Amino acid sequence: MAMVMHHQQYRENNTATINNLLDAGKYVRYTAEQVEALERVYAECPKPTSLRRQQLIRDCPILANIETKQIKVWFQNRRCREKQRNESSQLQTVNRKLSAMNKLLMEENDRLQKQVSQLVCENGFMRKQLQGASAATADGSCESIVTTPRHSLKDANNPAGLLSIAEETLAEFLSKATGTAVDWVQMPGMKPGPDSVGIFAISQSCSGVAARACGLVSLDPTKIVEILKDRPSWFRDCRSLEVFTMFPAGNGGTIELVYCQTYAPTTLAPARDFWTLRYTASLDNGSLVVCERSLTGSGAGPHPTSASQFVRGEMLPSGYLIRPCEGGGSIIHIVDHLNLEAWSVPEVLRPLYQSSKVVAHKMTIAALRYIKQIAQETSGEVVYGLGRQPAVLRTFSQRLSRGFQDAVNGFNDDGWSLMSCDGNEDVIVSINSTKSLGALSSHSNSPSLLGGVLCAKASMLLQNVPPAVLVRFLREHRSEWADFNIDAYSAAALKTSAYMYPGMRPTKFTGGQVIMPLGHTIEHQEMLEVVRLEGHPLSQEDPFTSRDIHLLQICSGMDENAVGACSELVFAPIDEMFADDSPLLPSGFRIIPLHSKPSNTQDTLTTNQTTLDLTSSLEVGQTTNGHNSPDASSNQNMRSVLTIAFQFPFENNMEDNIAAMARQYVRTVISSVQRVAMAISPSGLSPTIGPKLSTDSPEALTLSHWISQSYSYHIGNQLLSSDPVSGDSVLKQLWQHQDAILCCSTKSLPALIFANQAGLDMLETTLVALQDLTLDKIFDDSGRKALLSEFSKIMQQGFAYLPAGICMSAMGRHISYEQAIAWKVLAAEENSVHCLAFSFVNWSFV
Repeated sequence: MAMVMHHQQYRENNTATINNLLDAGKYVRYTAEQVEALERVYAECPKPTSLRRQQLIRDCPILANIETKQIKVWFQNRRCREKQRNESSQLQTVNRKLSAMNKLLMEENDRLQKQVSQLVCENGFMRKQLQGASAATADGSCESIVTTPRHSLKDANNPAGLLSIAEETLAEFLSKATGTAVDWVQMPGMKPGPDSVGIFAISQSCSGVAARACGLVSLDPTKIVEILKDRPSWFRDCRSLEVFTMFPAGNGGTIELVYCQTYAPTTLAPARDFWTLRYTASLDNGSLVVCERSLTGSGAGPHPTSASQFVRGEMLPSGYLIRPCEGGGSIIHIVDHLNLEAWSVPEVLRPLYQSSKVVAHKMTIAALRYIKQIAQETSGEVVYGLGRQPAVLRTFSQRLSRGFQDAVNGFNDDGWSLMSCDGNEDVIVSINSTKSLGALSSHSNSPSLLGGVLCAKASMLLQNVPPAVLVRFLREHRSEWADFNIDAYSAAALKTSAYMYPGMRPTKFTGGQVIMPLGHTIEHQEMLEVVRLEGHPLSQEDPFTSRDIHLLQICSGMDENAVGACSELVFAPIDEMFADDSPLLPSGFRIIPLHSKPSNTQDTLTTNQTTLDLTSSLEVGQTTNGHNSPDASSNQNMRSVLTIAFQFPFENNMEDNIAAMARQYVRTVISSVQRVAMAISPSGLSPTIGPKLSTDSPEALTLSHWISQSYSYHIGNQLLSSDPVSGDSVLKQLWQHQDAILCCSTKSLPALIFANQAGLDMLETTLVALQDLTLDKIFDDSGRKALLSEFSKIMQQGFAYLPAGICMSAMGRHISYEQAIAWKVLAAEENSVHCLAFSFVNWSFV
């Protein structure tokens, strides 16, 4: 009996222990009412504090039997479950995208294999033809492209004829988008990969110019079609698009007759317009397609009132194929195939109209990137700038671009007309009295005072100047070219309009600028910024009032690897607190690479308008910097077209004064850009004609001797390859040295006073702007520490070797170097330390 009672007591003790563990919070089963109460709190506060949890128990009687510790555990588990669900959803989304991209790459691989097979067959056929036929017959057999017949106007006289053209256009477009109708080659500088926007290709052998793109976008096909058909929203060169006729096709599609106008890229060529048939249809596999081609013939399509400013271009079968993906999103194929009638422009500009790279960047790649941008904005991935919605920021960019395009083209039907001149002007001045910015400005008490807008513009040829480097320099070093000193009569002319148009006040620019980012495109090709320029009023009226100037600015094409891309810097004065509908009067620069084949470098701009060649009046050194020597041959043939346009408002009866001021201002800007362009040219500015050094330093010849002699004295080796006798030879060898050589003063703030060509290339600056840089701005933190630790050794021993590190260019780019050598430069006559010299060995941009 005692044993039985002992066993029963043991069981009771075990049961009590289990109940105590359960009560201690090891496991609690919540009722549906309790879970609902906890979920309501979680929706408001996923991570409540201890006080909040205690308050929850007091406020909810149904939770009274649960300890605060268990409440804490429940919230922890709830957060963990939500995190796991989010991660699972993200992984599923990524997996769907990877599956779709893998499908796209497999299709592209199949297409390339078919193209290889076709080329092999054509190669064998050509060999047979060459053996048994004449050379002319062999040449005729080389054509592997589908030639597109032009459709005359009589085919478009009835719906049946239009439907026949539409079906033929669809077949030819699909053969280009997914087949081998065109020999596509990979777009230079655009490699497909996980981080790329899409797969891009161009044609180098078909008639006209053609480009192709395919990519994955997380938008529905119908939304993509809506975006792409609204061409002026994403194609910056599109001035207008008007649908003249639209009627349904028999298979559920629609046929439209479309008239489209595009801007000319420079002042030296007429604009283009197109009269096309656009066919929108659904395919049997669920894909949507929009294809388009020109309708040609005598009197085909409308003609603008200013017909002399347009040339009718031809669009060969082009368009968009949008295929839905499983789980959401779409695969897009884009083809642009044009004949831009290159005969109508000066010969030197024809590469712009004969280059598939230009079409790819302006249209094909731009379309796909724009859709990607909209998709990211829709998903909330885009960060807002200064509280502005992404759509508002896009509108600002479009308004700046369109305003600059209008100024460059100066269409008569927009109200622009040329001011009278003697025909030998290097700067073209146009006037538009129909534009009145005062009516849009709240600062104007009498809008009628503003007479209109005046534009001074010029286009010119640049030799051996990288567009991306030039536009970066213009953006970062505004003080090198901008001149805000306004003479007396100009100040009088602008005095009243200062209150009508913010930013056009009589102001002296003091040199400082602050760039505040607003937004950028997905791959940072274009940046939208607000720039604050520090200034003070020229007059004595209200001297304590701030006269800082604010500009809204877009900058694009700063990537040197984007082959064929246009580089632009466009800006407009704004009020400090600019509204979404603020009036904009854009001005700026556009640099377009020509990428012409090696030809006679003496080609000139043969046009009825006088132009200015920035390089014609300067001697260019015949040697190149050793760091860039592998590309020297291509740099020597590199040409681009620079277009400058500045707009100014004017009051009634003041247009002559403002025109004179505008001409002088643009000539000043041209002169400054001339100096900058030659300084940053990879071929280098001949040091014998370059700018002199700072006033407290010796002349370049003397300094070059001191640098070379001091290097040999301290380190025991020759800096230069030989020991030249003449001073000119020493400077020439130092200027062309492959290592970046910099000199800085020995003052408390060591400013740079000299650099050779490699040094200027590394810092991405000029001899003029070099003196604005100090030694501490070049090195990073580890570099500065290494320099400080070796500084006493440099001063005592005369030299030191600094380890490999990272430094910074004036444009903010990181530069790696294998080693840096520092030594004291002794002034021979005075036997004193004149400056410190640094040699950066084997440097390159990171």
